[in-house]
Amino acid sequence: MITILSFIFVLGVLVFVHELGHFLAAKRVGIRVLKFQLGFNPTIARFTWGETEYAIGALPLGGYVKMAGENVEDVKDRATLDPGEFMSKSKWRRFQVLVMGPVMNLLLAVVVLAVVLYRGAEIPAYEDQPPVVGSVAAGSPAEKAGIERGDRITSVAGGRVDTWKDFLIAVGTRPNREIPIGFVHNGQETTRQVTPLSAPDSRFEIGEIGVYPDVHPRVPTVNAGAPGDRAGLKAGDTIVAVDGTPITFRTQLMEVIAKHPEIPFTLTVLRDGQTIDLRPTPERCTDKPGCPPSGVWLGVQIAEATRSVKPGAFEALGMSLRQNAESAGLIFQTVWGLVTRQTSPKQLLGPVGIAQLSGEYASIGWVALLGLMANLSLNLGLVNLLPIPVLDGGHIFIMALEGVARRDFSIRVKEKMLLAGFVVLMMLMVTVIYNDLTRISWIERLMPWR
Repeated sequence: MITILSFIFVLGVLVFVHELGHFLAAKRVGIRVLKFQLGFNPTIARFTWGETEYAIGALPLGGYVKMAGENVEDVKDRATLDPGEFMSKSKWRRFQVLVMGPVMNLLLAVVVLAVVLYRGAEIPAYEDQPPVVGSVAAGSPAEKAGIERGDRITSVAGGRVDTWKDFLIAVGTRPNREIPIGFVHNGQETTRQVTPLSAPDSRFEIGEIGVYPDVHPRVPTVNAGAPGDRAGLKAGDTIVAVDGTPITFRTQLMEVIAKHPEIPFTLTVLRDGQTIDLRPTPERCTDKPGCPPSGVWLGVQIAEATRSVKPGAFEALGMSLRQNAESAGLIFQTVWGLVTRQTSPKQLLGPVGIAQLSGEYASIGWVALLGLMANLSLNLGLVNLLPIPVLDGGHIFIMALEGVARRDFSIRVKEKMLLAGFVVLMMLMVTVIYNDLTRISWIERLMPWR
């Protein structure tokens, strides 16, 4: 239920803000708005105020603003158009109406993310640090390429990387494709061809080469009498390795614990500047409070190495603008990668995937859900600006072409362009929904071709 409600809330806010942009812009330039609807038919509630009917549809997957005289088939003779109709307005005013939907989504992304950042956040300690390799996974593409602990990665696919965040994005968006990676080894610049592999347990096709920063999870608290306590774990310990394999992230340790019910393993911790080897034995915990989803635990809290960020109001707004600009660049890079077939369509997310993420983030808390909303709003705003007929950007593109040609296209030409855009959009929707379904394990098992 929380998944459905959070999905309706997130999508409802995004659609409302988008359509509100069109609505307010239309009213400002004197266009009659016949209908403002959230959700698609069948309509479950409606009322009329002034010249506009306001309605709510049963399918919460979108919405629309219907303006007088906006459909090309309704326009037979521009000379007979009513001054309150969409096509009677100049191209500049029509552009304002079309662009305000995406603009409102972009503004929402900036404002919501600023609010989230203003509340304070814990971010990975390594994220803005230079990508100096702390450990290399055995048998990974990085190990095969000769990358070792202490090497400084300098470039990915010809692009410079200055931080771990830059590196992870550059590699993550290029799975299963050979790319050059530059790094400094023993003081000398070296470039090797490396093929990032898809992360095995990820729902999305994200590339990784098996290098990790020199950070480790820590233990904030230990439950008295729990397996971790009996093994000698103490609050403040830093987890360095498991059975000699370096541990970088909390999830790595959780996976190890889940795979060792009633089986002891060697846990290397850093305490007061010294490394200590312990031999904990995870136990099953289905009847204990705080038991993880795996049903196996050590009875200790495990936290990532993070740093706190608590900006002021103006600083939060500046951080939001910078982060949204970075995310926008990544979105455009992904779109271009799809066009040039350098990015896998499996990285795309559809309505089912958005619903799953909404439920997961809602279970974490409102702040996490608002962060997801900001990201989705940015995506919605930018995607709607793409020059694909049917989308807002497509209508703007057609108007731009008419401006260059210094004449309006015929209704027949516009219909063909809109039909082409509709076909492209439907193909994209089929692709993302298929991707979503393959991420649901029981549905994937029904697909014999996978």
